[in-house]
Amino acid sequence: MPLTKDQLAHLERRLHEERELLLGPSPEFADTDSELEADEPAGDLSKMPLHPADLGTATQNQELEATLATRRSSNLAEIDAALERITSAPETYGHDEQTGEAIPFERLDVIPWARANVAGAP
Repeated sequence: MPLTKDQLAHLERRLHEERELLLGPSPEFADTDSELEADEPAGDLSKMPLHPADLGTATQNQELEATLATRRSSNLAEIDAALERITSAPETYGHDEQTGEAIPFERLDVIPWARANVAGAP
């Protein structure tokens, strides 16, 4: 069954909401430098960690931040592609790109950029 105009409008709003969330500040690593500065005792002139484990933690945090940025970028590209589909060809939006089968509204409400009717597929 094709999506109704109300469902399409709802899904377009959801896409815009998800896009705004991705473009907003990342709460995972917000202002970590100022937290480190607050913990430093008075008189320390160097930001060089004193222990190799501190370097490992910093490296792990940088790698995690890069991974999250990559995921956010990928999701943003998928959302932009879905917004393009929903505005340029609303009759094909919400259909599996390989089979043409309709994707259930419930799935699209959770993942409005879904391209496939399989759980876990983008």
